[in-house]
Amino acid sequence: MTTLVHGTDTLTRDALTVLQPGFVGTTAPDWLLRRIGEGLSSVGLFGRNIVSPEQLTALTAQLRAERDDVLVAIDEEGGDVTRLEVKQGSSFPGNYALGSVDDVELTRAVARELGRRLAACGVDLNWAPSADVNSNAENPVIGVRSFGPDPDLVARHTVAYVDGLQGVGVAACTKHFPGHGDTNVDSHDALPRIDVDLATLHTRELVPFRAAVAAGTKAVMSAHILLSALDPHRPATLSPQILTGLLRQELGFEGLIVTDGMEMQAVAATYGIERGSVLAIAAGADAICVGGGLCDEDTVLQLRDALVTAVRTGELPEERLADAAARVRALASWTQAHRARGAESVSGAAVQEGTAPGTDIGLVAARRALKVTRGKQPYTPVSSAPYVASFTPVANFAVGDETPWGIAAELERLLPGTETGSYADSSVDALLAAAGERRIVAVVRDAHRHAWMTEALDALVAARPDTVVVEMGLNEAEPRGALHIATHGAARVCGRAAAEAVVGTGA
Repeated sequence: MTTLVHGTDTLTRDALTVLQPGFVGTTAPDWLLRRIGEGLSSVGLFGRNIVSPEQLTALTAQLRAERDDVLVAIDEEGGDVTRLEVKQGSSFPGNYALGSVDDVELTRAVARELGRRLAACGVDLNWAPSADVNSNAENPVIGVRSFGPDPDLVARHTVAYVDGLQGVGVAACTKHFPGHGDTNVDSHDALPRIDVDLATLHTRELVPFRAAVAAGTKAVMSAHILLSALDPHRPATLSPQILTGLLRQELGFEGLIVTDGMEMQAVAATYGIERGSVLAIAAGADAICVGGGLCDEDTVLQLRDALVTAVRTGELPEERLADAAARVRALASWTQAHRARGAESVSGAAVQEGTAPGTDIGLVAARRALKVTRGKQPYTPVSSAPYVASFTPVANFAVGDETPWGIAAELERLLPGTETGSYADSSVDALLAAAGERRIVAVVRDAHRHAWMTEALDALVAARPDTVVVEMGLNEAEPRGALHIATHGAARVCGRAAAEAVVGTGA
C-alpha cells in the first residue's frame, strides 16, 4: 500500500484539480463555485452554457472571481462542431474545408481569429484541433472534422492550427490520440477497434501527433479506441503503454494529457466512469473530461472520492495523482500569464491582408474551399426562389442536432421566398410534388455513406436534370446534377458560400 506523504486536504484538492466537469446553465451554479474554491481547477463549457459573447464573458468572469487561475475549456472546433455558435452555425469552416484548400497560412489565420474570439470571452483551453487522419471514409464520427486522409497534410495543418490558437494565448488540445480516423464505430456509442500493424500506425496515425508535440501543443486528448498493436486489452485512454510509453516517453510530450469524455460508452459501458477515471490517471492522463452528458455535483464528488480512495488503497500512486495535478496547474499558469498580457498577446496577429481581428476570414476560407463541378449541360444560375430539399442523416453526438446546417437560410437571404423540406428516405415523389415548378437544390451530407440518399439523388436528377446538388460532408460520391457543389463541411459560412455559387455570384 502506498504511504501517503500529503495530508488529506492536499489529496482531496489534487483529486478535484484533475477533473474537467461540465454543468447546466448559463451562469455558474453555487455547487460549482464552491468546488472551485475547494480546488477544482478546470471547467468545461458546451453549447448549453452559451447564448452570446457577452453572456459567455460574464460567465467566465464569474468563474474567475472564485479563483483567477481556473482553466475554462471548450470544445470549439469550428465547422460542424461549434459551441460558440451552436444555435446559428459556425463563422469558421472546419478542418476538412481547410485541408481541401491546403494553405497553412489560411489555416493559421482561421485558428488565430477563432482563438482571439475565445480569449476575448475568457476561454483559454480549446479541445481542438482534431489531428485524426480520416483514412476510413465510412468513419461515422470524424469525417469532416479531419483535415483529410493524408498524414502529411493533416500534420502541417495541425501545426498551423496549434500555432494560431496558442499565438493568442489559447491552449490547444490536439486530439484524439493516437488517432480516431480509421474507425467505423463512434466511441460515444461503443468501443472502436483498430487492427493495423505498428508500421501503419507510425506512418499514418501518429504523424500529425508527432508534429503537434514538436510544435509545442499544450495539451493532447486521448481517444477511447482499442489499438491491438499497442495494447490489446485496454482503450488508449486507460493504457499505460499508450499514454505513458508512447506519448510521454517515445514522443516526448510533457504537456497536459486530457481524456475524451469519460461518460462515453466506449469506456463507461465496460468500466464505469469512476473506475475508468482511476485507470486513466494511473495510465498517465492528467485531466478527466466529463460533462458532455453528465454534468452535476454528484458526478464531481463521485470522481473525486474514487480518486482519493484509489490512492488510500494503493491502487493509484499518490505521486501520479500529484504529478497530474501539477500539470493542470502548470497549464493554468501559462494561460493566466497570457490573459495578464491581454492585448499584447494579440499584437501582430494580422499576419496577412484579410486576417486582422474581426474580419471575415472564416467566410474567405469557406469560399476558397468550394469545389464546383458543372454537369454536361450549360448551367443556368438559380434566379428565383427555389425549393431546397435537405436529405438529413442522423447527426453524430459530437456534432449534435442543435446546430443548423444546409443552405436554405442563405438562399432565402439571396432569393426571398425560398422554400425547404427535409427528407430521410429514397422516395422523391413527395419532394417533386412539394417543389412544383421551382428549381430544386438538393442538400446532402456524406451521400456515399447512405444508400437511400444516393438512390434519392439518382431518382431526383433523372426526373429534374436541372437540379443543383450540394454536398456538405465528405466529397466521396460522384458529382450529380446540373451543378455539384462540394463545401467540405456544414458550417454556416460553408452554406453561405454554396448559396452564392447556386445563384451565380460565386461559381
